[in-house]
Amino acid sequence: SAGRDTTEAFREEIATYRKQLAQSYLTDKSLVEQLATEAYQRMQQDVSASHILLALPEDAAPADTLAVYKTALDLADRLRQGEDFSTLAKQYSKDPSVSQNGGNVGYFTAFQMVYPVENAAYTVPVGQISAPVRTRHGYHLVRPTDRRPSRGKLEVAHIMVRMSPGADAAGQAQAKARIDEAYAHLQANEPFEAVCRQYSDDVQSKNNGGRLPAFSTGQMVPAFEETAYSLTVPGSYAPPVHTNYGWHIIRLVDRKPLESYPELAPALRQKVVTDTRGEVLRQQTVARLMRTYRVQTDNALLQTALTTADSSLTQGKWRVPALPDPLMAANTLVTIQNKPFSVGQFLTYVQQKQQPRPAGSAPLVTMRRLFDRFLGDQLLAQEDANLETNYPEFRSLLAEIRDGVLLSQEMEENVWERSLADSTGQRQYFESHRNNYHYPERTVAIVVLAQDEATLKLAQQLLAKAPYQLRRSGPDVVYTQHQTQLTTKQRESLFDVLVAMAKNPAYIVEIAGSRTADEADTVSAGRIREVVNYLIRNGVPLTRIMEKNHEAFRPGPKTPADLRRLTFQYFSTSMQDVATVLNAKTPKAITITEGIFAKGDNPVIDLIDRKPGVTTLLYKDGLAQVTITRIDAPRLRTFTEARGAVINDYQAELEKRWIASLRQKYPVKLNEEEVKKLMK
Repeated sequence: SAGRDTTEAFREEIATYRKQLAQSYLTDKSLVEQLATEAYQRMQQDVSASHILLALPEDAAPADTLAVYKTALDLADRLRQGEDFSTLAKQYSKDPSVSQNGGNVGYFTAFQMVYPVENAAYTVPVGQISAPVRTRHGYHLVRPTDRRPSRGKLEVAHIMVRMSPGADAAGQAQAKARIDEAYAHLQANEPFEAVCRQYSDDVQSKNNGGRLPAFSTGQMVPAFEETAYSLTVPGSYAPPVHTNYGWHIIRLVDRKPLESYPELAPALRQKVVTDTRGEVLRQQTVARLMRTYRVQTDNALLQTALTTADSSLTQGKWRVPALPDPLMAANTLVTIQNKPFSVGQFLTYVQQKQQPRPAGSAPLVTMRRLFDRFLGDQLLAQEDANLETNYPEFRSLLAEIRDGVLLSQEMEENVWERSLADSTGQRQYFESHRNNYHYPERTVAIVVLAQDEATLKLAQQLLAKAPYQLRRSGPDVVYTQHQTQLTTKQRESLFDVLVAMAKNPAYIVEIAGSRTADEADTVSAGRIREVVNYLIRNGVPLTRIMEKNHEAFRPGPKTPADLRRLTFQYFSTSMQDVATVLNAKTPKAITITEGIFAKGDNPVIDLIDRKPGVTTLLYKDGLAQVTITRIDAPRLRTFTEARGAVINDYQAELEKRWIASLRQKYPVKLNEEEVKKLMK
């Protein structure tokens, strides 16, 4: 009665939901599941294969198609008789990479090749030659060369020094020297993240510790992939490896086995609909609809319509021509369930859907393919229009969605928005229900879970005093004698410090400076002051900066370069930053949890006596240390502490009142006899 279902916004929202819901009814669900299951089975194996591509446009003339097919059969016979695959591939294949790989495309798995080629690679016995396989690129001959169990997914980080494939000798030497320098820093136990920020040319990953998205077989260039998969221990890294992008140092972050089918199934179903398998699904659906609906085509009229195609169609420039008979455009070309579609509708469709085709495409073949597409689109549209009639469950689901949207809008206005905005009502509800909001006895504690004793001891050292020293540093700034002002290059090196401080809001940076004995007493302080001012101007507050002036007495090496420098050490007020640093070398080595815990909130605390002090115990496959600072007695919560729960309860109260008012407005009568029957 509020008229919400008459608004344009509501109609658009329901149309969107209907379109999404209709997709599952316009595809063959059993075939989707079959293809998804098949893909998952294939993902458990990697296959290596070689292929020869005989190029042929999708819309080639029948005579051209037959000629290429015969050539493919002839090549297949020659290969089966023992001729060298690589030699024939280089002579005949139109794959652009054949000159480098002799037709060998390496290892791949499901979804990484067009579906017909993937089918051949997974079904033809290793070492044998497939029958000619047709794709939109032409005919393929596929020879599987090996199959192996899936190696799962990898998550790695890398340091990349970019080098053009055409780099001269000087450029190659410079890139090699730079990657070797980075590797030397890692060998000296410097943090991978710090070396990555300093040396990596991968701008997308360098400030994220070099981390790349997880990948599987066939998704990286071969040299990178083989090096990455050779690493077995998380945190380990390989010597520099060369690819066509440059040089890489690869560090293993994590190995991930193939997930179970229930975990992957939703993503697999989506993939089979959107990759090259999607055409298989469409053809199957159209074939089913051809059997479901009465389809009648005027073949003579169709032939006349097809002959209007000329070379402009394959160029994507065709326009609907003037027909010999002006009335022909209105003539019925095809009828679907007594619904007519005219010649003019088809020709207009062709003009709208045409695209430039590869050289060698035949206009008549292109026109026929577009008619088949036109017919399929009309069948799908007919099925879509009849979903409510043909499928009662679709009609029921759509009605449920419609009612749900309307109910949500009413709840938003009468309950949710009101409960959030009515602060007076919240307070009144709280005051009248104070005893519902209380804290039980709670423990203020820090829980550290470590994989071994060494990691736990290191965590204890870092957490001994706040702010916590992270053992992470920024790049040094080295000065010439008597220099205090920053150069442009030095400002650029400070950019890493700015990035670290911006990305980590709990960080505090300690700037330590010194000078040589022959420099003025004020030099080291001047250097620190210049950098502090630079950081403040770029958004780092003074409260997040610590200064340490060693003067001429800096500990450690005493060369002039060592003394004329500023160093940057990071501290943090957050224990989670300590955990992040400790997990950088060995993922999941430690977790740190701090907070106030009631009984049942933390399984480790529930294992020990709740009293102030430090307790260490064996837990699962590692160690746990619990530091309890105090025990809070049970008490009532304040309004501020309870506000979230109060809002939830107030919403329930408002909904209860609203439904009571609706019952008065719309009286409800129950047939108790029928209700009793249902309960039986």
